[in-house]
Amino acid sequence: MSHKNEMHMKYPEMESSTVELKSTFPKKDQIIKTIIGFCNRNGGKLIIGVEDNGNIIGVDDKTLQDWMEYLDKMIYEASAPPIIPLVYCQRIGTKTILIIEVSSGMNKPYYVKSEGLEKGTYIRLGRTSQRADADMIEELKWYSHGQSFDTMPVYHAKEDALDMQRFQSFLKVKRGKENIFVTKEQLFSYHLLAEEHAKKYPTVTGLLLFGFKPQSFFSEAFIICSHFKGVSGREAIATVDCTGTLFEQFETAMEFLESRLHRAFTIKRNKREEELEIPRVALREILLNAIVHRNYHIKAPIKIALYDNRLEVFSPGDFPGPLNSQNLLMGLTYIRNIAICKVFREAGYIEKLGSGFLTVFQSYEERLLEMPQVVEGDNFVKCILPRGVFRSPEKYLIGDAETQKIMQLLTTSQTITITDVMTILDLSRATAGRRIACLVKKNILKKVGSGKGSYYKKL
Repeated sequence: MSHKNEMHMKYPEMESSTVELKSTFPKKDQIIKTIIGFCNRNGGKLIIGVEDNGNIIGVDDKTLQDWMEYLDKMIYEASAPPIIPLVYCQRIGTKTILIIEVSSGMNKPYYVKSEGLEKGTYIRLGRTSQRADADMIEELKWYSHGQSFDTMPVYHAKEDALDMQRFQSFLKVKRGKENIFVTKEQLFSYHLLAEEHAKKYPTVTGLLLFGFKPQSFFSEAFIICSHFKGVSGREAIATVDCTGTLFEQFETAMEFLESRLHRAFTIKRNKREEELEIPRVALREILLNAIVHRNYHIKAPIKIALYDNRLEVFSPGDFPGPLNSQNLLMGLTYIRNIAICKVFREAGYIEKLGSGFLTVFQSYEERLLEMPQVVEGDNFVKCILPRGVFRSPEKYLIGDAETQKIMQLLTTSQTITITDVMTILDLSRATAGRRIACLVKKNILKKVGSGKGSYYKKL
């Protein structure tokens, strides 16, 4: 291999929640914090000898030998519970890199022994390792014992905080029967009730899905939907707080967004069909994903912002389990809220596990739209859905509602006929002809052909 080719050699993986690249050896405490961050999440590799952009620069043999002699011992002695990393070298061309690799730990939370549990617990968030707060530490303890927050009892709530009629309605739909009676066994099987020391308490799932007043117990467990003018988010046109149960929040948010998005109309077999500029299936999946997989232990609402060119959905919490922004399209499934997810699935809101993001991207690809983006931030996930092509240039945004609907027809079809206009607006042929003639006169439409074979297109 020539020296010229080696100058351009790239490491095959990019930095992520499971990979960190360093051109030179970082300080010892930084190595320990990074390894602890990996162990507290999904494992990972600290790779030394590779620049942030992926260029392989390598590590000299003397430095490699010095570090390899005591790296594993240093990490073992500095961490609690003790971590035993896999330390090894990899030769790529004429360069050698050092890799420190660990798996997801079974005894979370891990922390820097000298700093203690409260201050020395680190967690991997996106591409950085950050100090975990008390809520994160508590969540790590639950994971370590195979528990999830949504199944935990809410000690300051009583059984009568659950609306049994709502749960009964859910069971009727699920089983397709009218005479359904709620039993304690059903409440426990769906993790709506938990028993501790011979006392029964509603769970997080019970209150969020079937509680009379969920926000009385989880004040930040709701959705803020805002429609902003322009693309910067400085001036709100409309805002709504979506409260109530998670089902009610979903319906309110969908209604708000559908009322604010533009529509296109097509004529198929003399029937009017309507389509949102953001594929409705993508809108639904992103919203369901935010509700079902958010971290309800974090005291913050889901935030949805609609701009002129995009929709942004902020969901509290990082990606659950091994998911990250790089492997979303692999169909992986990892459930943070097992009880909430089960009820949503049995209620018919979720069809196939692991298909949500696949469906979102496929719906955009089918419509030849700009692809969505998914970003993992510091304890939040942001999904960006570009708005479609239905927003017409300013010269076409004129006239009354009928004129607007005529122009919307031309966002999904290059041409229209008088028959199309008659069908979409329920007009007589004479009236439809006058509407189109007016647009031709204003140099907005152009007539092509004559007689029955004529049609119209935009200038």
